[in-house]
Amino acid sequence: MKSKSHSHNNAVHINISWIFALIFLSLGILNLIFIHPIPALFYVLLALFYFPFLNELLYKSLGFTIPLWIKTLAGLLVIWGTMAVGDLMELFEAWMLK
Repeated sequence: MKSKSHSHNNAVHINISWIFALIFLSLGILNLIFIHPIPALFYVLLALFYFPFLNELLYKSLGFTIPLWIKTLAGLLVIWGTMAVGDLMELFEAWMLK
């Protein structure tokens, strides 16, 4: 029974990781197109932090992984900061007001 719980937790971890990875990759592409390459590079590198295959590589090479709660908290804080003061949100707001 314990293996089912472990596999369910692993599936949840992978799903959350993919969601954050795709969000940050999208933000990186949008920043590259509309804003500047520097924030785009930041978001793409941050997206790499969330891809599950890199998490497995980290575990195989260093013997540990970053806990899901730390990844989730960091992801939510970055998304909150992006939506609060990011240049991309200001650009979208300006488009919406036209």
